[in-house]
Amino acid sequence: MKTIAFYLPQFHAIPENDEWWGKGFTEWVNVKKAKPLYEGHYQPRVPLNDNYYNLLDPQTMRWQTQIAKEHGLYGFCFYHYWFDGHMLLEKPMEMLLEDKTIDFPFCVCWANEHWTKAWVSKQDNILIAQRYGERKEWEEHFNYLLQFFKDERYIKTNGKPLVVIYRPDLIECLNDMLDCWQELAVKNGLNGLEFAYQQIHFDLQNDKDDSRFAYNIEYQPNYANYDLSYKEFALLKKIKRWLTPILQKIGINIEQVRPQGLIKRDYDEVWNAILNRMPSSEKSVPGAFVDWDNTPRKQEKGSVFLGVSPEKFEKYMTEQIRRTKEVYKKDMLFLFAWNEWAEGGYMEPDKKYGYGYLEALKKALEANNEF
Repeated sequence: MKTIAFYLPQFHAIPENDEWWGKGFTEWVNVKKAKPLYEGHYQPRVPLNDNYYNLLDPQTMRWQTQIAKEHGLYGFCFYHYWFDGHMLLEKPMEMLLEDKTIDFPFCVCWANEHWTKAWVSKQDNILIAQRYGERKEWEEHFNYLLQFFKDERYIKTNGKPLVVIYRPDLIECLNDMLDCWQELAVKNGLNGLEFAYQQIHFDLQNDKDDSRFAYNIEYQPNYANYDLSYKEFALLKKIKRWLTPILQKIGINIEQVRPQGLIKRDYDEVWNAILNRMPSSEKSVPGAFVDWDNTPRKQEKGSVFLGVSPEKFEKYMTEQIRRTKEVYKKDMLFLFAWNEWAEGGYMEPDKKYGYGYLEALKKALEANNEF
């Protein structure tokens, strides 16, 4: 069973973040400044032994991959930030590529949205725009990634490197670009590429063409949140259609109206939605999640899950691993996340639970004879 965790590389300083957020900014800045917003709210999250690591330290990746392997995690899926040749946060993956002593599988997820302020607030000011260009730009991007595709540790399915695209619905030249990459892959001695998409936005397109994709990753808890909110969403759409002309008459744009206040969800309810979800097609790949709390980034405008514990995660993960094999007929499962500390989704040890979530993953794998 290939349990693959999404990996955030924003734990080292870069010039762009220094300019936008202040000298020395990393994800740890958000993590450290977090405050509890209600009684019993688990904030701030503190890494075990105050290990506020720097990903530019070669020992960090060695430590991460060692504890991941010891507890049965198969590999990392690195977020990759490419903006028409401009890269952000690329050094950790490049350092892994250079250090052949680290024996740990990995793959790439191209986080292909604009780089904005939306991840820390409701503002969507564009800091770096995402442009896809034409064949010249597609070839430049492929040629950069080729060095990773050819690495023996790179995760492959059906003998082909696996490439995850975060939001394919945003790419107007999607099919032409992916066809170009397939052509280039074969030309460079690969058997081709296997594409997967991650976000539910593509699924919700009425006219989507997923013919180039081998897999649809059910990124959790997003898919479960959508399932739980579907009826509520349908009702709100009806209300919106009724209210829009009335509000327009008094100068209010309903599209700019946003919900206020902290959103709370029940951990068990969300996990039950995951375990009740059936694959929408043979391309569906199941997801799982550790926890969710993005209040370090968004404070009172964020959302948090209640009733979370390593024991519950072990129980639900045990069942999802079984369903991966028996219901989805797959041998891989994507996990949110390895180190999303400012969104509450991390497997790394912390001060409160120690190695509890890693031990829970190991036990869930053992219960399914997968470790």
